[in-house]
Amino acid sequence: MPVPGNLLTTAMAVMPHTEVERALKAALSLDVPFWPQLPNLSYHEDMYVQAAEHFPGIVLDVPKRRLSFSIDRFAEELEETLARFDQPEHFDISTAYSVVYHRFLALDHSRRPAIRGQLEGPISFGFNVLDQNDRPILFDDTVRPFMLEFMARRLNVQLERLKQLNENAFMFVDEPGLQFLFSAMAGYGDARAKKDLDEFFAMVERPRGIHLCGNPDWDFLLGLDLDVLSLDIYTNAEIFSAYTASIQRFLDRNGIIIWGIVPTGADAFEKENLDSLTGQLESVWKVLSRKGIDSSQLLQRSMLSPATCCLVNPDREKTVEKAFASVQRLSRQLREKYQLL
Repeated sequence: MPVPGNLLTTAMAVMPHTEVERALKAALSLDVPFWPQLPNLSYHEDMYVQAAEHFPGIVLDVPKRRLSFSIDRFAEELEETLARFDQPEHFDISTAYSVVYHRFLALDHSRRPAIRGQLEGPISFGFNVLDQNDRPILFDDTVRPFMLEFMARRLNVQLERLKQLNENAFMFVDEPGLQFLFSAMAGYGDARAKKDLDEFFAMVERPRGIHLCGNPDWDFLLGLDLDVLSLDIYTNAEIFSAYTASIQRFLDRNGIIIWGIVPTGADAFEKENLDSLTGQLESVWKVLSRKGIDSSQLLQRSMLSPATCCLVNPDREKTVEKAFASVQRLSRQLREKYQLL
């Protein structure tokens, strides 16, 4: 499989750093590195802003750090965008929208087991970008189908660039908005989302996965046609382990689970150590084993990561960097214990 398992490490891309080289050093310290997203460095480095580049109708106010949408502007700009649909560079992330991405592309990743990219997913993008009436564009039956294809093309172009550097490259679709599908939000529900996401992933090249830190309907999420699922198990351990049947089906499809176990918030991080985190993670695996999931299969199909992104620590990037180092130590310890070296 292109996506490695065996408890190798990666992390989510949003980082609190304001120094490009320091952020890259942290990302490169993990087994499967990625290009960091640094919203504290520039508003253009925000994950929603990066996904919005060249999207028709977008109104970007950098000084006010505000992203919005105009349906009139969408109508004006749509024809030009459609005329450029066969131009890959139109869907890539420009240097104006990410210095870090292009710095990452300039490095040699050929000896890595894999590398990873990411883009904000259509559900979260559509929930968070509001039109002139403060209505999410996800609810617009005209805009939504275009948005699905636009985002799929963006993912495919980035994946192709990464595969030129490492044939095992894969992509995260960041979808924090999926947890809100089941909160009775007017105008869009899980049935519509399932149809749209099936259509979306049918356009996205493999390997592809979803990352989210929240607590969605795990049956829904594990049932999507994914190669990778990245989650915050530190917070959601008890809930996630209840979905044994769906987890088994996901593993049987050769899916990879990335267990986000090391907290990045300063207070939570200081309360934990390698022994406590190992105990929490292994307790989940033991529950799944007792319910019939083969432990060897599970470990072979698993990676480790920090639990969440974090931009709000008083020490800025220091705790996040400590969490990255802890993930690496935890991985080495567990790989030795389970003879995965």
